[in-house]
Amino acid sequence: MSEEFTNRVAFVTGAASGIGRATAELFAERGAKVVLGDITEDAGADAVAAIKAAGGEATFVSVDVSDAEQVEAAIESVIATYGRLDYAFNNAGIEGVPAPTADCTVENFQNTIAVNLTGTFLCMKGELPLMLENGGAIVNCASIAGLVGFGGSPAYCASKGGVIQLTKTAALEYADKGVRVNAVCPGIIETPMVDRFTHGDPEAVGQLAAGEPIGRIGAPGEIAEAVLWLCSDAASFVTGHPMVIDGGWVAR
Repeated sequence: MSEEFTNRVAFVTGAASGIGRATAELFAERGAKVVLGDITEDAGADAVAAIKAAGGEATFVSVDVSDAEQVEAAIESVIATYGRLDYAFNNAGIEGVPAPTADCTVENFQNTIAVNLTGTFLCMKGELPLMLENGGAIVNCASIAGLVGFGGSPAYCASKGGVIQLTKTAALEYADKGVRVNAVCPGIIETPMVDRFTHGDPEAVGQLAAGEPIGRIGAPGEIAEAVLWLCSDAASFVTGHPMVIDGGWVAR
């Protein structure tokens, strides 16, 4: 796989931490040149420095994926820096403010949709035309919350369900044009998002782990491995697929 990704270019959003950072680091480890996009500039710079220290090649671009002009500028930066785009992991997302549907504010709903769903659309809109030149693969970050309901998360569930449908639609549109489009649906993963939910309370983390059939929560690197497989030639017959990586959560 290392040879397969050599001299290829990957764009990862939400790359300053969690699943995005793990995926950017793995792309670089496997030989790709990586552009990390995020709104958190300091953490993004740290991620790039870590990749370079490990012998990889990476750059950072500041981008709010809910802003069409910023997304366009970020993708232009990818081309200006490396001249091509082969892979994209559209991962940037927020959990929003937990609340039952009737108590979810319009502002919270719209903001969550703007980042998670519209942001994915805007990235794909810019990435797809570039990949038509040489072929490529896009992976969108959905969630098990796009497959099953979670009380108190109407905006998040709606946004991630939308990401799955957007993925399937684009996959059909570009299946015969050399571009594959898939999604990953992580379960409970050890990320800053989950830390905000548990507030770092070991008991709360233990309760989440106990709720997983596999007996633990997942690691960002486990999602990263799936993303790279979906981008690789080993997955050449896979498109339009929402890959569940959740320790068995939704199998119950």
